[in-house]
Amino acid sequence: MFDKLFGLDKAKPAEEGTELLTTVYDNVQLSMVRSLLEAESIPYLIRERGSGSAVKIVMGVSSFGSDVYVPASKLEEATDAIAALLGEEVEFIEDGEGE
Repeated sequence: MFDKLFGLDKAKPAEEGTELLTTVYDNVQLSMVRSLLEAESIPYLIRERGSGSAVKIVMGVSSFGSDVYVPASKLEEATDAIAALLGEEVEFIEDGEGE
């Protein structure tokens, strides 16, 4: 999704001490990530993009995506756990890359 007008194509700035782990676009994948992080005792923060929170309340789902943040100290552990769960290789993207 590319949206320069509303900025929905980028994650919101991370809270101090947190890093963006992943962005998910459906409730099933979000539930899987949440369950995994809880099982590993990794704290997390979920932020909806755009008006996603309001849309989720009304419609039950949002196509804008949900950004999942974890403490910076737990990023590598969380990334490894999610990669194992999804069977994917996860690649880190530094701030400013790909813009």
